[in-house]
Amino acid sequence: MTKSPLPEDRIPVIVGVGEIVDRPKEPTAGLEPLTLLEQALKRAEADSGAKLLGEIGSLDVVNFLSWRYRDPEQQLAARIGVQPSHLYYGPVGGESPIRYLHEAAQRIARGECSVAAVCGAEAQSTATKAQRAGIDLPWTPFAHDVEEPKRGAVFQKPLAVKLGVFRPITVYPLYESATSAYWGQTPREALAESGSLWSTYSDVASQNPNSWLKKHFTPDEITTPSPDNRLIAWPYTKLMVANPTVNMGGALLMTSLAKARAAGVREDRIVYAWGGASAEEPRDYLVRDQFYESHPQNAVLKAVMDLVEGDGKNFDAIELYSCFPCVPKMARRTLGLGADVQPTVTGGLTFFGAPLNTYMTHAACAMVRKLRNGAKLGLLYGQGGFVTKHHGLVLSRAAPRQALAQDTSVQAAADRRKGAVPEFVTEAGGKGKVESFTVIYGGKGEIEHGVVMLRTANDARTLGRIPASDAKTLAHLRNMDRTPVGTVGNIVTAEDSVLEWRVG
Repeated sequence: MTKSPLPEDRIPVIVGVGEIVDRPKEPTAGLEPLTLLEQALKRAEADSGAKLLGEIGSLDVVNFLSWRYRDPEQQLAARIGVQPSHLYYGPVGGESPIRYLHEAAQRIARGECSVAAVCGAEAQSTATKAQRAGIDLPWTPFAHDVEEPKRGAVFQKPLAVKLGVFRPITVYPLYESATSAYWGQTPREALAESGSLWSTYSDVASQNPNSWLKKHFTPDEITTPSPDNRLIAWPYTKLMVANPTVNMGGALLMTSLAKARAAGVREDRIVYAWGGASAEEPRDYLVRDQFYESHPQNAVLKAVMDLVEGDGKNFDAIELYSCFPCVPKMARRTLGLGADVQPTVTGGLTFFGAPLNTYMTHAACAMVRKLRNGAKLGLLYGQGGFVTKHHGLVLSRAAPRQALAQDTSVQAAADRRKGAVPEFVTEAGGKGKVESFTVIYGGKGEIEHGVVMLRTANDARTLGRIPASDAKTLAHLRNMDRTPVGTVGNIVTAEDSVLEWRVG
């Protein structure tokens, strides 16, 4: 193993990973999130081969939504008997586990602590089953007086909320439609790429002992609607979206290299954090300049490529965030990788499972195992919101040659690429050109309505509804051989004062 010229007490390393999957026969036997966190941390300690939990000086807990606690980070610290100087329970965000790992590494590099932990857990499967059955769970009492985390509709315009395009499942299809049109794909070609990519994720999940769904799905099984695989928001079926109904916990232990060696951690367990980058889009997705690429995503991925002095092909292990197909499809193009990319070491948010904000905790655990087993350089790319928050982190089996950077924001580089943002309007008429679109489906596979993002004759941006009764316009949107993006139709105002769009 190469020796680093840096002081060993300022080199951050991951030394332990722990995961737990809970499948109780009865809801009352299910483990609550705090217990899953505690068990994952203990497993991470056992994985390291050293006694480290009692020395944790930095503890980050990923936000969870399946149960609400008062000060869960403090309750967890009390459970494991520590009083860390850094104790944090953060906001909603799928990128947050990677950010917390990166920030923990920076604390170690600054000499602020020698042992850090990042962990997350959800018990949504048990909570949902108990709620449906009217069962009271024997868990820490639900903290009804604690404010619900801000997400979704809080950040979006009233018209987006009214039309139903304020949730991940209905917003990401807008990127799917815009990107595939920009890349020159027909909807059929774009769907085929998604199916092939998602089949690759499912193959990895089928071999991951911690996965929720341990089954390989073919591309056609993923993309073809059926009673068990209904359309949710065009063009995404159930097997193309994140599955949050799981019970999972994950944790990572990080120390300085000096601490790891003093504690007796074996050299073959040590994985080095080289660094990474972060950037964001506005929370309100309707004030972005366009939807066929993400400037923050591009800036983050280009920064991590620069970190390893090469292109994306230098990574022999990659985890591309996979809440919906458009995200890794965008990322692999920025990385310069082909459609045959191996995009995951974990299995993806559909098949491995999506414990809401903490999937990337599990991805980091899987990446550590991959590096221990022979891979040399790994990329973890996490994303949160609606293509909103982006964070990349490079891990390696080799020691770094440079000190871990403390300033890792590439926001300025992202903002320099941003184009003019069109004015958003709620009143319009005349012609409207499709910028992107989706069709929203009900629980039985029936169309509820379509939604188009439009540019008006004055190049303002608005949203328009397509009623379920407008078969002609809906057929135009769902044409598999020609994208409707860029087509022009008529904007009219419905009786409820909502704009609607009709194909010419």
